Amino acid sequence: MTADPATSETLRETVRQLPTGPGVYLMKDEHARVIYIGKAVNLRSRVGSYFTTAAAQEMRTAGLVPEIRDVEVIETESEVDALLLEARLIKDVQPKFNQELKDDKTFPYLEVFVREDFPRVEFTRTPQDRGTRLYGPFTNAKQLRGAIAVLQRIFRFRTCSLDIDDGDERWRWFRPCLLASIDQCTAPCNLRISKEDYRRDIRRLQTFLDGGRVKLMRELDREMQQASAEKLYEKAARIRDEIQALEDLDLRGDLEEHAQPEVFYVDPKRGLSGLKQVFGLEEVPRRIEGVDIAHLQGGQTVASLVQFIDGLPFKHGYKRYRIRSVDGVDDYGSIREVVSRRMGRLAQEGEAFPDILLIDGGKGQLNAALEAMEVIGVDPPFTISLAKREEEVYVPGEAEPRRLSRHGFGLRLLQYVRDEAHRFAQHYHHILRRKSTLGE
Repeated sequence: MTADPATSETLRETVRQLPTGPGVYLMKDEHARVIYIGKAVNLRSRVGSYFTTAAAQEMRTAGLVPEIRDVEVIETESEVDALLLEARLIKDVQPKFNQELKDDKTFPYLEVFVREDFPRVEFTRTPQDRGTRLYGPFTNAKQLRGAIAVLQRIFRFRTCSLDIDDGDERWRWFRPCLLASIDQCTAPCNLRISKEDYRRDIRRLQTFLDGGRVKLMRELDREMQQASAEKLYEKAARIRDEIQALEDLDLRGDLEEHAQPEVFYVDPKRGLSGLKQVFGLEEVPRRIEGVDIAHLQGGQTVASLVQFIDGLPFKHGYKRYRIRSVDGVDDYGSIREVVSRRMGRLAQEGEAFPDILLIDGGKGQLNAALEAMEVIGVDPPFTISLAKREEEVYVPGEAEPRRLSRHGFGLRLLQYVRDEAHRFAQHYHHILRRKSTLGE
């Protein structure tokens, strides 16, 4: 079944009139039935991609395209809103070309454990049968992880699996993870927030997830005004910041940039314990930063710095660098610049250094990093390098590299940090190359 020329022209004209912002699109057949629902950062561009020769031939869309007779779109304020709306509509309408989402045990969900004293929020593919509130299923695991990371910056909920009971005084001595230090979790694990206040934040999150952004904004505005009238200025300022964060949600960037990796093949606790034992560290390391260099065609060099907290990647700590002081391909010079800029800034701002600084490369790259810190007068944290070919670890003061057990969790964690730094550097490399090619 194919559309007649008049219908095809009508569809093309419809596409030309679509907005260029984020939203959800609904494909309909000749009986006005919704046959497919999708989301887009740019509605006009995404919907238009279905009406190309490639889309008509591609296996994934070849069955759908000939049946499309009309397109309806729903604009949203952000990519996060589009992601959530798409999941709600697919669940309600169940279009035939989204049928694979009926397998509730396969596709990802956002799950809120509402019966807990301090409800946690999790990404899951195996939702509980009862006792939780589910949102989804979602079509893209990486984007869901990204949405969770973005929302956590606003609602500051916990994503750990701790069993925290209200009133249990033993939690007062518990050491919170670093998310509390950067104000992305209210740390109920240390009883820094009451059960009532924490659950209020979770209710706000649920209001947002249910599509009640406008309702939530009105509620927050009333609370801010009341707090200000009662001269609770610190509380009013905090609510003001939450309102601003919700208003700026569409400025947060690509959700996949926030996403945590979908598969983590190393037990993070065992990996960190392994590193403590192998290198004789005084304490189990909590923060690891990894550095990698990538070369752009034409000689331009870029670098990445990734951050892992408690053995897991922390996307908000990732940084990109354009190398300024080096001409041509010079890994040692590039590493000296990146390490100097990063450690110099931490020292200047009085911030803590990482427990482990991991450099991608061999002995030369390690020495370049150490030289950079010596030049700027910084007492270096524990710094090592990991060479790709033989997976050898170079340690300061040791003439020969160490060969860690290939099956050890410590080496696997180092490989994960190194590979993530390389991926992030290459991603930046591709962005700049595309801009150069397109003249952006």
